[in-house]
Amino acid sequence: MNASLKITRIGNSAGVVLPKELLAKLRAGVGDTLYVSETPDGIRITASDPTFEAKMALAEQIMREDRDILRVLAK
Repeated sequence: MNASLKITRIGNSAGVVLPKELLAKLRAGVGDTLYVSETPDGIRITASDPTFEAKMALAEQIMREDRDILRVLAK
């Protein structure tokens, strides 16, 4: 999906209106939080927090590596 978005004035700030098709792809709606991160190719907008995803990936790795220890501790 390629779309051009026009920047508009909102009070003392600026903003863009996201088309409903883009919101549907993001699985986001009014009142949701979107996260913006810088990538080598430009800017990335997601509905999920990239720092949380990184923390969860690290937690999953630790759980896989130390599953035996975690089983003993869970008893």
